[in-house]
Amino acid sequence: MRTLGQAVADARSRLAEAGFPDSAIEARLLVGGLLGLTSTEVFTGTDRPVSAAEDERISKAVERRLKREPVHRILGSREFHGLELLLSKETLEPRPDTEVLVEAVLPQLRQIVATKGAARVLDIGTGTGAIVLALLAQCPEAQGIGSDISDDALATAKRNAERLGLAERFSAINSRWFDKISGRFDIIVSNPPYIRSDVIPELEPEVRDYDPMAALDGGPDGLEAYRAIAAQAADFLEKDGVIGVEIGYDQKDTVSAIFCSAGFTLAQARRDYGDNDRVLVFSVAKS
Repeated sequence: MRTLGQAVADARSRLAEAGFPDSAIEARLLVGGLLGLTSTEVFTGTDRPVSAAEDERISKAVERRLKREPVHRILGSREFHGLELLLSKETLEPRPDTEVLVEAVLPQLRQIVATKGAARVLDIGTGTGAIVLALLAQCPEAQGIGSDISDDALATAKRNAERLGLAERFSAINSRWFDKISGRFDIIVSNPPYIRSDVIPELEPEVRDYDPMAALDGGPDGLEAYRAIAAQAADFLEKDGVIGVEIGYDQKDTVSAIFCSAGFTLAQARRDYGDNDRVLVFSVAKS
């Protein structure tokens, strides 16, 4: 019977030999996740025995990673803004840069709640529900809707809401953009597909082969989703509400122009942890 330390060392060695630059981090994350151990427990529990069944699970997981399947997809979940979210085949894996969108609109959401006593949030293309559920977790007075064209994604978002105790304040709706949406919202958010179609083949295999194409491909210029959202958003936004979108690193000017042409004013622009333009927040232009 091997020990935890030996299992981690073997996983690290196999990943390093295959050219994975973060093999040590990934090995600890993968083994710890499979065994339900915290990072501290992985560090301090090197003498812990690993059963034959656990060893087999680790070996199969390493094989999957060697085929470039992302660690968090192998584990089936990923942490986002302090929440552990389940993943599924048709959900985009939520990434730290998207947390910037949550932080950008959260003060506005809290201000609306302080003024009105409640607030409504719409997350277009919700996937795992990451953005809207993170906002609801921070604002108990808020209600949220997650829309998506994927039934698989909507089922996953609902499961995440249930696991996090947010199901009573969250609804999932199958809708392409605003087609099946009704009413007005204080906050509209979206991390839409924004990668140019011709760039998709050049993406890392972890993204290209495992993230759903519908969540990646933004059309020939990467801007189709923004045009669709901007064209109708004003009809679903409260007069003092805001709409926040994630963007590609080189799309600040073009996306801003799309929304400003539709009657919005750029209220806020934020950069991500790599210092790239990542989030734009718009308000309805005052007449």
